[in-house]
Amino acid sequence: MKEQLCQAVIDYAHLMTEKGLIAGTWGNISVRIPNTDTIAITPSGRDYMTLVPNDIAIVDMNGEWIGGNYKPSSELPLHLAVYRARQDVGALIHTHSIYASACAAARRSIPAIIEDVAMMNGGDIEVAEYAANGSAELADNTVRALGEHQSVLLANHGMLGCGSNLKEAMTMCELVEKTARIFIAAQSLGGAVELDRDDVARMRNQYLQHYRQV
Repeated sequence: MKEQLCQAVIDYAHLMTEKGLIAGTWGNISVRIPNTDTIAITPSGRDYMTLVPNDIAIVDMNGEWIGGNYKPSSELPLHLAVYRARQDVGALIHTHSIYASACAAARRSIPAIIEDVAMMNGGDIEVAEYAANGSAELADNTVRALGEHQSVLLANHGMLGCGSNLKEAMTMCELVEKTARIFIAAQSLGGAVELDRDDVARMRNQYLQHYRQV
């Protein structure tokens, strides 16, 4: 199971690169290892296209590096903080995609304006207050801004997508990037119109009860 999950992390790192959600070695991915208090996370500063399963770092919930050839991502504190706060989260993907990062650089939350992202995220995509990457402060700010949603923008940095598994986390990242692009374009047409909060709550419940595949 551990080796399969490490390979899955690599596969999604390749996908993240191919979809243009990151540049170079920035961005990171992690997944919970079932029935353990550990996660598998991409290593720091390594070319994703050359990774093999033994390169993926294994870390316990106390932050101790206990396996893998290379040290874990510098954003390990961020990943661990979300996993500790959200038992429903099974995978995290952190991207630097262009339009989501533009909103993060403007420190502008993305309102719930499109049905698919409203269903999946359950509300606006908020912006976590700025703090240095890899810091405990950034981790705390991110958990606070994320709340019970499945995505969050990181001020002047990028975004984080959550899911019960890697597939759902990746879909969340793609939807945030798509919605950010729509939001920015809609501003030139007089501004995006937000969905009604009751409709958003209804769509979120529909997603959780009927549409979600875990």
